[in-house]
Amino acid sequence: MKLLFIDDEQTFLKYLAKRLVLDGFEVKTTFSGEEGVEAAANEDFDVAVVDLQMPGMDGIEVQKRLKELHPTMPCIVLTGHGNVESALESGKYNAFKFLSKPVDMDTLIDTINAAYAHRQEVESVSSTTGSESDSDAKKGKIASLYNKFKRLYGVEK
Repeated sequence: MKLLFIDDEQTFLKYLAKRLVLDGFEVKTTFSGEEGVEAAANEDFDVAVVDLQMPGMDGIEVQKRLKELHPTMPCIVLTGHGNVESALESGKYNAFKFLSKPVDMDTLIDTINAAYAHRQEVESVSSTTGSESDSDAKKGKIASLYNKFKRLYGVEK
């Protein structure tokens, strides 16, 4: 899995990246919002982990731009300056989860894996419904939900 980490705390970010690489992740680190957005414009990533408060482009603006570039890429917000207002603002740009520093590594890895699984599910559903005709669009959404519940509860016709 290919991760994009954006955080201005270089020592913290280097530590996290080394630890995640040992756990089998491919990690690209950037130390500003601008660098992170540029990296996302040039490469595909599975999940982004974004610091909320950075000099220059802050984490909320980064999330907004990442969503424009890669609408299905989940962003995990990681911050030492978190509050309810920031979490709500991040939620406007579909932040997958809001985690506070210092973060437990197991929690971070579990959250990254959950974000990736969520992305795969969203892309699977959109590819299934994206191939339908316009006249079947409403029926397709209902059918998609029905199929999702069937899989969730293990019910087959």
